Amino acid sequence: MKDAGHLLRIAALFGAGVLAFLGLRAYFVPHSFGQYGHYRGDAIAEIAALPIVHAGHQTCETCHTDIFEEKTKGKHAGVACEACHGPQAKHTTDLSIVPAKPDAAVLCAQCHGASGAKPKWFPQVDTKEHSGGLICTTCHRPHSPSLRGESK
Repeated sequence: MKDAGHLLRIAALFGAGVLAFLGLRAYFVPHSFGQYGHYRGDAIAEIAALPIVHAGHQTCETCHTDIFEEKTKGKHAGVACEACHGPQAKHTTDLSIVPAKPDAAVLCAQCHGASGAKPKWFPQVDTKEHSGGLICTTCHRPHSPSLRGESK
């Protein structure tokens, strides 16, 4: 036991490290962390306080019934309107705010550009070879892509 001093110093250093860790953890970890499992409980109230930016496709469908009818018959029936057109809550409360028409050359390629990471059954194209430089809406209708021609 003549080397017990070394063991006591290591134990004291370890104890000081544990106390420092617990002190820093108490300072940096929010009070509501762990309230609902491995989450910060206050996050729910903070997210609920954010302004609503998406209207939801049901809201779009109440005014744009013609497009809704076309879309339900096409391959994009399950795609929400705002997935392509962006958040539109402001448009639903103020009709003078007209949403910009999406750039089909960029937008369509985001989902349909060829990629080995996508399932084989998903429609994919090499955009440069497929279109010959034409914009997708020259041949396809975005709300019902299997139909040909410009969409309404």
